[in-house]
Amino acid sequence: QVQLVESGGGSVQAGGSLRLSCAASGGTFWRDGMGWFRQAPGKEREYVAGMGWSPFITEYVDSVQGRFTISRDSAKNTVYLQMNNLKPEDTAVYYCALREGGTWADAKVYLYWGQGTQVTVSA
Repeated sequence: QVQLVESGGGSVQAGGSLRLSCAASGGTFWRDGMGWFRQAPGKEREYVAGMGWSPFITEYVDSVQGRFTISRDSAKNTVYLQMNNLKPEDTAVYYCALREGGTWADAKVYLYWGQGTQVTVSA
């Protein structure tokens, strides 16, 4: 079965950086694309960024635009989320997910999800 394993979370000061990894195994990884979501305590899960193929496209919500960047290593079946200039409001559990069609920001089109990794940013 398809498995997505996230890593790279941690605690940083505001302005710091983290690089999240999402490693896939057990099936076709890339499919239509990947997405990153996050969920803070007491809040709903929100879409953060996504990528697609043919053509290769990345997109980011306004709150992370210019600070977060998606990349991938196809040989390792791994997607990365580089997070720079982190802010306290970025604190959340971050999830990667594998998308099959649909609207990128709609969580329902993501069929496989990682377990999540905690990101904590202190002021």
